[in-house]
Amino acid sequence: MIDSQTGRSAPLARPSEQSHLDGSTRKTGRLLGRVISGSLSEGLEARLDLGASVEEMAVGRYVVVQGERRRFFGMVTDVRLEVNNPQVAGAPPVTDGFVAEVIAGTTTYGVVEVQPMLTVEGDPPVPMPVKTVPTHFSAVREATDKDVEVVFGAEDETHFYIGQPIDMETRVCLDLKRLVERSSGVFGKSGTGKTFITRLLLAGIVRNRAAVNLVFDMHNEYGWKGTSEGSHEVKGLKQLYGDRVRIFTLDPASTRRRGATADFTVEIGYDQIEPDDIAMLREALGLSEAAIESLSRISRKLPGRDWFGTFVHMEPPDIDEFAQREGLNATTLNVLHRKLAERIARLPFIKEHVPDDSVKRILQTLVAGNSVVLEFGGQSALDAYILVANILTRRIHERYVEAMERSMADDSPKPLPLVITIEEAHKFLSPEVADLTIFGTIAREMRKYNVTLLVVDQRPSEIDEEVMSQIGTRITCLLDNDRDTAAVLGGIPGSSGLRSVLARLETKQQAIILGHAVPMPVAIRTRDYGTPQSYDELRAKELLGGSLKDYFS
Repeated sequence: MIDSQTGRSAPLARPSEQSHLDGSTRKTGRLLGRVISGSLSEGLEARLDLGASVEEMAVGRYVVVQGERRRFFGMVTDVRLEVNNPQVAGAPPVTDGFVAEVIAGTTTYGVVEVQPMLTVEGDPPVPMPVKTVPTHFSAVREATDKDVEVVFGAEDETHFYIGQPIDMETRVCLDLKRLVERSSGVFGKSGTGKTFITRLLLAGIVRNRAAVNLVFDMHNEYGWKGTSEGSHEVKGLKQLYGDRVRIFTLDPASTRRRGATADFTVEIGYDQIEPDDIAMLREALGLSEAAIESLSRISRKLPGRDWFGTFVHMEPPDIDEFAQREGLNATTLNVLHRKLAERIARLPFIKEHVPDDSVKRILQTLVAGNSVVLEFGGQSALDAYILVANILTRRIHERYVEAMERSMADDSPKPLPLVITIEEAHKFLSPEVADLTIFGTIAREMRKYNVTLLVVDQRPSEIDEEVMSQIGTRITCLLDNDRDTAAVLGGIPGSSGLRSVLARLETKQQAIILGHAVPMPVAIRTRDYGTPQSYDELRAKELLGGSLKDYFS
């Protein structure tokens, strides 16, 4: 609207005309502009008010749009400059600041693109999926702390404070109950803080007892201590939560050198290795397709459960005789034998016979309500990581399936939800191996057996598309590969606008959260971790929980 006396844009509305999403009228957000066009699929365009600087309109900022009958909660996804008169663009008043000031807001103006995400209706207010758009000239205002709290909830037994919206000081919370209901993922290129965010998520799950965790800690970052930005040390889950977190290790000497004491040393027996575990290592071991096909034949023909031990102890003449008898290629079998004997059997945690059952010990810890961090120490080579994670997860999943089936049969309580955390997830979930690995099975089952994944990866485009579609919550740091960006945003409404927000994240401590654990996409600056105050906050409000030992007896 133009003031007839001054020729400038008149104020569009008083701040008091806009109420909060919850219906209150206190501390209303500042008026930014008015809706001038748009659609549900492409988003809204809002012309900025004279008092709103275009330089303050960062992508990722939250706004509230007051329609005639509904309030809309949305995100700024783009900012641009417009002119009414092309002659002004052809001859800008670069030397006359007064002229520029006079035409600002009339001939020249700013426009923000807003993606409406939710409508908030009812008393108490309930966020609902957006299905329409506001009317022309609806007021667009800054979202207030109260507005954000209405949408994302306040920190309580199920909501965990994860960070702050970009350019706001209020808190954004994840719904931990919904987070652990389906598999989730932390994505981002190297050095963007994936480990930092994963550590926060695990701390929230442990503190609020939303589930128990089994963490395959490839780089020893989550147990006793880890490293943060600037390479300074930070406390791990064990230091924060004591006996509620147990450290298991494949390398006890490494654990001691880092100042920690392991609760149990994990060893794996020859009889626990199955052909599919070796097939997972095809790329790491450089095995041919023929070698992989021979594995099943070997395991079926060799006596007893210990096919692996029998095979690696064979001498070359025995291998040649076996190949001839079973119609297999002797050269292929000799190559396979050498790889297994030199790369797998010689791993220090692989034993012919083990005195204690590592899987049983892990299960006892989990069903008592305590989380397990399995440190790899100096045994963090990718082939060792893949082998151990696959063997242990397969057997633990089998026990959870049995427990859930017993629960459904007699209508008794279900086992505690279990979240399994794996790094380098594309090695377990690529299209070539997703059908072979237990992790692909878990991802597709969703929460059927109360077991879900927390996958951490820098190359989400290399994860099987079907598996990615089952990742309920995606927490994504900066990505610099278009295929990775497309993989993360696939199936998300308004992904074109979110792509621009994702591309403009800073390289540290910023991320977009999408999916099941939040009511709408949110760009955040993650909360602090590593200061005395942050440790106190993470320890606070610890909740009571129980155990379900009887279901695994």
